[in-house]
Amino acid sequence: MKTIGIVGLGVMGASFAKRLSQKGYAVYGFEVSQKVLDLALAKQIITKGTTEPRELLWECDEIILALYPTQILPWVKENQKYFRPQTLLMDISGVKSNIILPVQEILRNDVELISIHPMCGRESRGIEFSDETIFDGANYIVVPTSRNSKEAIQTARELGSVLGVKRINELSIEEHDRMIGFLSQLTHVIAVSLMNTHENSHLVEYTGDSFRDLTRIASINEDLWSELFVLNKDILLEEIDQFMEAVSHFKTALKQEDTEEMKRLFIQSTQRRERFNQ
Repeated sequence: MKTIGIVGLGVMGASFAKRLSQKGYAVYGFEVSQKVLDLALAKQIITKGTTEPRELLWECDEIILALYPTQILPWVKENQKYFRPQTLLMDISGVKSNIILPVQEILRNDVELISIHPMCGRESRGIEFSDETIFDGANYIVVPTSRNSKEAIQTARELGSVLGVKRINELSIEEHDRMIGFLSQLTHVIAVSLMNTHENSHLVEYTGDSFRDLTRIASINEDLWSELFVLNKDILLEEIDQFMEAVSHFKTALKQEDTEEMKRLFIQSTQRRERFNQ
């Protein structure tokens, strides 16, 4: 059985560790916090753990980078001298264009990086909120580049199967970041903006399911998501502009009491939403 290293035992890294440990892998945790490592060891989330990467990196066949996006390149620069030859790295960052290519440029020739993105997560942060069941039935994307081998792509796909995801697809870096700009980042912008529209704490006792569902992701890790937004800025700005045009169009229909156009928009949105129930 392979030994898999996980760098960063936050909510996602620890969720990976839990599922892989359950599947019988030797999972090594790399963390800056000894407290987090102690908790992971006590709960048997990992087999071994260290705050000093040089101590255990050589033993890892594969390494999952569960770091904040801007931490990935510096970490690889600092620690790739400790990698075993033929080590496969996999990052799980939420954007790819400004992360993957720079890392591949500086990576040792005998080491490979392939990008993956499980489309699941938690609004909370920290190992305490990790949950291996987030992978169950999730979508999982492999994001190869021209530098990736067929073997690495296959290994990345096999990891998705081990995690228990429902669908495994491949996208280019550009396709991934365009998709994530709309499906994930824009939706977070909308949820955050809605919560910031009014000081609305006095409405808590009147809130229904629609408001709760729409604003669930407004509870957000400000450090992580500000990085993700800036790294995908151009695409996200385009998506925001298109959304504002759609809102403006609906506003005009309402102002003119154009019920036929509003009904058309309702029917269109209902039909499009039904596709996501499949």
